[in-house]
Parts: sequence; C-alpha cells; structure tokens
Amino acid sequence: MLTGLARLRPRRPLATRAEASELLDGGELEQADVEQNLADLARMNRLPGGTGASVRGVRHLVGTQRQVRILDVGTGRADVPLAFARHGWRSVALDVNPQVRDVARQLTARQALVQVVEGNARSLPFEDGAFDVAHSSLLLHHLAPAEAVDALREMARVARAGIVVNDLRRGIWPLYATVASSAILGRSRVTLHDGLASARRAYTLDELDELLRATGLRARWRSPVWLPRVVTAATPT
Repeated sequence: MLTGLARLRPRRPLATRAEASELLDGGELEQADVEQNLADLARMNRLPGGTGASVRGVRHLVGTQRQVRILDVGTGRADVPLAFARHGWRSVALDVNPQVRDVARQLTARQALVQVVEGNARSLPFEDGAFDVAHSSLLLHHLAPAEAVDALREMARVARAGIVVNDLRRGIWPLYATVASSAILGRSRVTLHDGLASARRAYTLDELDELLRATGLRARWRSPVWLPRVVTAATPT
C-alpha cells in the first residue's frame, strides 16, 4: 500500500523522512513549557500557509454553506477552531495530550462554538459523517506512514464533505524557513527543538498524495506549494 514510501532511498539531503522525536510528544514537559510552545505555534499560525490557508481549505469544501461543523484533530491550543468560530463555524477540538487540552479549554471557555474533547486521531470517537469537514494542522508529520493512513481514514470517515490537512512539507527551503521562524517567533526552547524535528519528519507533497491514495482520498485543492506549509483539501476518489 505504501510501497512508494518504503522504496525511497537517500539520494540528497532530506530525501527520506527522519524519525526525529519532538519534546511535546514526550509527555514530560512542565505545563509552563507546554503553554509557551503552544503560544509560539499559534503565533506561527498567523504566517502564510497557517490558519488563513486552513480557512480557505474548509471554504473550498463547504462553499457558501453557513451551518458548518468541523472536527479539528490534534487541536493544540485551539487557535484554529477559534478562527473558525469567527466565520460562524462550530468546531470540536480534539487532542490526545491532557496538558494540551487544559490549555485549549482555558482559551475557549468563553467561545460557545468550540468544544474541547479527548481523543486519538487513529480512532476517532464519533459516528460516520458526524462532521462536515475534518481538519488537522501540524499533526500529520507526527505520525509514521501507517499511522498517518489510519488517521486520514478516520478523518474521512467522520467528514461528509472531505478533509483538510495543513502541514509542513519536507525540503531544504522549508527546513530553513521553519528553523528561522521558530528562532524569530519562538519564545521557548521546545519550539526551536521541535521546529527542526518537525521539518525533518514532514512528508513531501508526493508522499502526502500517496498517503491520501492509500486512504481512498484525492487532493482537490492546495494552497501555494512553494510555501513551507501547504494546505490540502481532499475528498473521496
């Protein structure tokens, strides 16, 4: 199913995806470090390819539909669902990390359009077609190929209109841009460490397309592909 990824051999720097570890994934950070890292990521979400591109990806799938329900998988501090709420869209913000959920709940407490819940991307606790769109931002690169397929399949299962994936793409230019933005906009040691690891763990767009095909999905729209982060809106083939 993923033979193309498995056959890929080193031919140039970053030719293969690295299995680098990220501090946020380890579950051993102090809460203050988690909060600062999530604040840094929210700041970076304001850059091109971030939240605004995710909004455009959702809009591509739902058009002018007013009543929109979105599942945000791996929500972080839920800054993207808060942005969705400004468009009148209702979101369920899901994260597996209890430290992260605590931050998200604090920041969304006054926003009735956002609900924060516990859940794993690979086994979503929702019925088929429970949402219009399933969205993830900076989640997919945390997952190995087989895990990514599981997550994409689950996202597609619960979303009627399709899914939106916002993530880094692997390459020299994205690596430099990610490290630079982490150093300039980051306030936490975690951000710089995890930014470098994320850039090395990211999938190329060709690899993402292969993951989508393995899930029975096809990319229908993309934000500018030269940016370090690219948003893909996908629907069943």
